Amino acid sequence: MPNLLYDTLIAPHRENTNTFLISDDGENLTYAAFCQRASQIAHVIAEAGLLPGDRLVVQAPKSGQAVALYAAALQAGVVYLPLNTAYTPAEVAYFVEDASPSLIVCDPAREGDMTDLAASVGATVLTLDELGDGSLRRAADDKPATFQTADRGPVDLAGLLYTSGTTGRSKGAMMSHRNLLSNARALTDLWQITDKDRLVHALPIFHTHGLFVALNTALLAGASIRLMARFDLDMVLEELPRSTLMMGVPTFYTRMLADHRLTGEACRNMRLFISGSAPLLAETHDAFTARTGHKILERYGMTETNMITSNPYDGDRIAGTVGHPLPGVDVKITDNGAEVPRGTIGMIEVRGENVFKGYWNMPEKTKEELRSNGFFITGDLGVMDADGRISIVGRQKDLIITGGYNVYPKEIEDVLNRCDGVAESAVFGVPDADFGEAIVAAIVGRADEDTLRSAVADKLAKFKWPRRYVMMDTLPRNTMGKVQKNILRQDYTGV
Repeated sequence: MPNLLYDTLIAPHRENTNTFLISDDGENLTYAAFCQRASQIAHVIAEAGLLPGDRLVVQAPKSGQAVALYAAALQAGVVYLPLNTAYTPAEVAYFVEDASPSLIVCDPAREGDMTDLAASVGATVLTLDELGDGSLRRAADDKPATFQTADRGPVDLAGLLYTSGTTGRSKGAMMSHRNLLSNARALTDLWQITDKDRLVHALPIFHTHGLFVALNTALLAGASIRLMARFDLDMVLEELPRSTLMMGVPTFYTRMLADHRLTGEACRNMRLFISGSAPLLAETHDAFTARTGHKILERYGMTETNMITSNPYDGDRIAGTVGHPLPGVDVKITDNGAEVPRGTIGMIEVRGENVFKGYWNMPEKTKEELRSNGFFITGDLGVMDADGRISIVGRQKDLIITGGYNVYPKEIEDVLNRCDGVAESAVFGVPDADFGEAIVAAIVGRADEDTLRSAVADKLAKFKWPRRYVMMDTLPRNTMGKVQKNILRQDYTGV
């Protein structure tokens, strides 16, 4: 049995001398050298005792070596589980306990915390820093440049990505080889990505956008990647004249627009700008077109489904819509499971080879959200027009998307409600031109704001910190006693 993803995305490049990765320090890594490095790391994974199907947790800075680690995981047949580098040890503990990894790769600065966590599940710990150095690299240096690829078929797991839940328990979305490859093929064809492209990659590689969308399509097409450790405005603007393709979140584009150096001339070589992970404001879309002559292509997806829809490469890219369903993907708008007429707002449901296998260790939650006919209930509300275009109009749950990251209010509220002086709290998002949404916390009680900020900083990643705290006497409620966050959003939009 072949290894579906590795044999399709990586193995064909073993003799490819074209440049694959260009790092911040100017180092160029060819495809052939990348394949060799991945095989060396695969030896390290195997020698750590991992067998196909075992989990590998990675909370390490973005680097060329970290990308090779992803390829090595595919070759060794293990399940790749990336974690946000901003997560605190308290947050990471849940993922480690739930996924029971056999190997954890982390930043050397966190090795002490990870060693304690690893001991609880019998895992090994290796390190990898932002320069690509650490015990993982040193262990791989003397390993053979070839590795016997593990057999993995279409339904075998390739990735395990955790997505937040309103109940407070994060859910591990199980992504198969077929899920990831079908989506990579559809996107590569639709966006016409080829080996002539050079991608500006400033996204993190611990979620679907930067990992599966950007890396898998580039690997499939044989494109080169200007790999940036993080979004740096000066670096991105300097790179644009040499590149052809960019994938980003709305925050990237608002920050680029705020700089006078973004011009049509600077984008003369670019053929496509793509935006996702959060809603792109129509004002941003129009301003970018006016400044550069390029219409940003907005698409829609989520952790459990990869990409679902996309505006067209050729044809109208309409601000405020996320385009048509991808080839091979079925999308319908429903009300309690029944499809509604075009133009009617309802729940977005999706079916296709891109849809995940279910939630790790959560069969009941899987049954609740993944119908027996294969349709996944996204939790997003949308509308389909007469031409089949989808527009997202809201979210059934109170999910906040800020800077491309998903944040659920309950997780923040649980921290705030434990603080002295807080009677209750309500966390919600308001529109923000830079981040898509900004987090606001309404507090009932007599709490000290510095105490609140300190408590949140100790327990939660920075992207979850409220931007503003509002002190109130009472929270607005309906007749059933439920807090009306829609009123809070209306009252505090613009703060």
